[in-house]
Amino acid sequence: MSKGIAVAGLEHAFPARGGAVAALGRIDLDIAPGELVTLAGPSGCGKTTLLRMIAGFASPSTGSITVGGVPVTGPGVERGVVFQQPNLYPWLDVRRNVALGPRLRGVGRAERLAIADRYLDLVGLGDAADRRPYELSGGMQQRAQIARVLAGDPEVILMDEPYGALDALTRERLQGELLSLWRATGKTILFITHSVDEAVFLGSRVLVMSPRPGRIVLDELVPFSADPDLAPDEIRALPKFGATAARVRAAIAH
Repeated sequence: MSKGIAVAGLEHAFPARGGAVAALGRIDLDIAPGELVTLAGPSGCGKTTLLRMIAGFASPSTGSITVGGVPVTGPGVERGVVFQQPNLYPWLDVRRNVALGPRLRGVGRAERLAIADRYLDLVGLGDAADRRPYELSGGMQQRAQIARVLAGDPEVILMDEPYGALDALTRERLQGELLSLWRATGKTILFITHSVDEAVFLGSRVLVMSPRPGRIVLDELVPFSADPDLAPDEIRALPKFGATAARVRAAIAH
């Protein structure tokens, strides 16, 4: 079962010579269980800082974060993080990379390898299970990283610009695959991106942050991604898609 995210009264400042630098203004945010929320904004506005705090890698100066009603005080197994660069272990084959989470939970060898194979099939990498990460393309490595996070069975998935370094065609293909995975699993997902089109295409809800100190300046429901009858090209061709993207761009540029 997925869990929701609640951010209340969060502010953050980094220490610096000459005084603290405000990174995040006041943020109040609720993400419901099972939502796929995208977060866009200009470089340096604090998107990754916010994600790291939800992940438990850092603590805010003030305010609170809860996941499933439980305060976040550090990393937890209920939250999986997909980074911009795949962080697969080069000495393990892809199957054993994906099976790492179940192994750390004490799952037996046969069961954890079966779990790994199931999620590799889900992301279209079933035939690459015995390869090492260096034998995969960048897009395949990113899909393997997503499979590894899913194999850990987190209720919440946090994705920090995971497709930013990929070519356009690979990026579009993985966007479509992520929508399929979200529809199939019902996971709560927070997805950070610099791409307006990506934010509107993927999100059931799009957030925009202001320049530093980052605040939420747009919070808009988007109906496209939740409709399984719409193909990716059909979503992008909708007049409402272009209108929504224009509002998001205007909010970023404001």
